Amino acid sequence: MFSASVSVSGYAETPLSRARVDKGEKRLTIEEYYALALSRLLENTGLRLEDLRGQGVGVTGSAYPRAEIWSAEVVQNLGLEPRFLARADHGGANGAALVVTGALAIYSGYVDHFLVLGADTPLNIAGEGALTWRYELDYLMPVGMMGPNSMAAMIMRRQMDTYGYKPEHYGSVSVSQRFNASKNPNAYFKTPMKLEEYLQSPLISDPLRMLDICPFVNGGFAILLSRTELAKKLTDKPVKLLGFGEWHNHDAGKTSPDITSTGLKPAVQQAFSTAGVKPGEIALFNAYDDYTPVVLMQLEDAGFCPKGGAGKFVEDNDITCKGSLPLNTGGGLLSYGQAGMAGGLHHIVEAVIQLRGEAGERQVKNGSKALVTALGALAHGGSFINNYALVLGGE
Repeated sequence: MFSASVSVSGYAETPLSRARVDKGEKRLTIEEYYALALSRLLENTGLRLEDLRGQGVGVTGSAYPRAEIWSAEVVQNLGLEPRFLARADHGGANGAALVVTGALAIYSGYVDHFLVLGADTPLNIAGEGALTWRYELDYLMPVGMMGPNSMAAMIMRRQMDTYGYKPEHYGSVSVSQRFNASKNPNAYFKTPMKLEEYLQSPLISDPLRMLDICPFVNGGFAILLSRTELAKKLTDKPVKLLGFGEWHNHDAGKTSPDITSTGLKPAVQQAFSTAGVKPGEIALFNAYDDYTPVVLMQLEDAGFCPKGGAGKFVEDNDITCKGSLPLNTGGGLLSYGQAGMAGGLHHIVEAVIQLRGEAGERQVKNGSKALVTALGALAHGGSFINNYALVLGGE
């Protein structure tokens, strides 16, 4: 039995940027963000680089253009010498995928520590087609669709038509997360927002509005997983990985799958079963939020409300960091910002910050357990291919 044998012993996040040099922002390279994240983690834990020699390292994939041997380039650049090296190509679920990989490597006894590193600089990329993937060229652009925004808009429209969701339901997610971000010094978008501002934001792909969509930022993260008994030697506030689950290419056998559902339901069930917890024991929920309709799907698929009940749920409950189910307490990708393919690490780092009691004004009261979900790879004709769930617990 896994039984919390792995813990987070350290973490780091870098300042974020939209590379607006004209406004005095820094335009760092992706290599610089990796180095900054690692140096901050070493400083926070008191470890030296040589202490990680012969341990595990996981590197997130990144936006084009990066080499196929990207993980090898990263460890060489940083002077790391791991026994075990992994790379994730799970899109928004990259961070969670590496946490699961690292936890299994530690649980198996192969390594004692596993370093998760993620950084991306999508706002440094220029050139026609620089952020275009193969499936967009093959399946979307020929029929006039704009990639993920158009796909998310289809999910949102189906939710509205099937369940009667209103723009205000989606707006409540965006406004609540901006409130949380206003309490987070490291969030990029911190100016509080009213529902009227959301409703007046321009349509990008009807019915999807600008404030339904997460904005890109440049940034980096680091998380150190350790065998729990060793984690307690590195910090007096280890955060235990109580359970995890994953599911991929949900409903693969269906030619017309329900695009308002994800494979998150079986992933969450696995995580809750391993952790021995129920939804009612979760004090905060950090849900992957590249789009507001995706957040409503996850409230349902994670078991906090029935299918079709997310609209009423956000009407009846305060989902800010002060509320009954705090949702994306650091601002989420919608207001913290999405650091490209490393963006999903924000949700994990924020859960760790909360469970260590280090969240300042946005600190959740009586929070001992957190659920973090991660989704990756919007499917053609479906929802998300990669689905992960992590249950984390404080001391």
